[in-house]
Amino acid sequence: MSLKRLSVLAIIFLLALAVVQCGPTPTPEATEEASVPLFYATFATPIEEPWDGVIHAALQEAADAGQIQYEWTDDIGYAGDMERVLREVAETKKPAAIFGDAFGNEEAVRRVAAEYPDIAFVFGSGLGPADPNLSVFDNWIHEPAYLCGLIAGGMTQSNVIGVVGGYPVPEVNRIINAFIYGVHEVNPDAEVLVTFINSWFDPPAAKEAALAQIDAGADILFAERFGVIEAAVEHDLYAFGNMSDQYELGPGHVLTGPVWDMRPTVQYIIQQIEAGSYTAMDLKDFSMMAKGGAYLAPFHGMDEKIPADILQLVQQREEEIKEGLFRVPIDENTPAGAQ
Repeated sequence: MSLKRLSVLAIIFLLALAVVQCGPTPTPEATEEASVPLFYATFATPIEEPWDGVIHAALQEAADAGQIQYEWTDDIGYAGDMERVLREVAETKKPAAIFGDAFGNEEAVRRVAAEYPDIAFVFGSGLGPADPNLSVFDNWIHEPAYLCGLIAGGMTQSNVIGVVGGYPVPEVNRIINAFIYGVHEVNPDAEVLVTFINSWFDPPAAKEAALAQIDAGADILFAERFGVIEAAVEHDLYAFGNMSDQYELGPGHVLTGPVWDMRPTVQYIIQQIEAGSYTAMDLKDFSMMAKGGAYLAPFHGMDEKIPADILQLVQQREEEIKEGLFRVPIDENTPAGAQ
């Protein structure tokens, strides 16, 4: 090879080296962001609705801690848009996981999940998981609902208690039936009025149903849906929230309520994806009291209003449930006499 040719090659090499050295270097922030998985959520209702709000809060907390990137779309409804939104998200965002509520959109979720086996689909569902990538969860808060029933049964003066629920579906029925079970354990003579508004989010309808129960003699209300607490406040009655700590909706009136905490579920999925070991499964246990997925909302001082013997029973049963020594019955049938 001629000396002239060697010189030309040397010059080309040096130029190429200079281009590489002068090229853009990824910033630490960009590199870190690329390594953090994107989790997306698709919600049929507005995130103000308690059920979806709990999922959203857990994902947002993980994002705030830098564990995931998080984006969401809410208020998708049940008219067929869920399937379209899920496909758009899967194609354009390519997230590591998609969370959401499949109730009312069950077939759409399962269809799209099957088409994108590399994405973890983690959805609320009353049905089972589907290999290889569809995991399911539900709000298994019947245990703290039972504890609320103990309190209601021990505090009612009229022996009439009102419950307003969304739809008479298994996951709602088991909460209400557990509450009724608790009521009757301490007060067999109490009557529990149950009204379903046939909507997941209609606060005015829920309030109207609660007012009708108050007119029928109810002096304590269980707000399975938003709107009930407002009626309790207007009539200076005690109430129980649901899904989250709802004391601020009625300070001085909300005693406590069953809380659903999605953080154990979200953390488990993050660990699975980071380890590359995600598989479809039923995540039920992560929403139970034993794993911290369900508990009573803080009393905010309202425990002073509860008779000492009833409060002691509640604390005893709570420990027994966590230790596996007491099992709250799971009854998913429509409550007797429900309207």
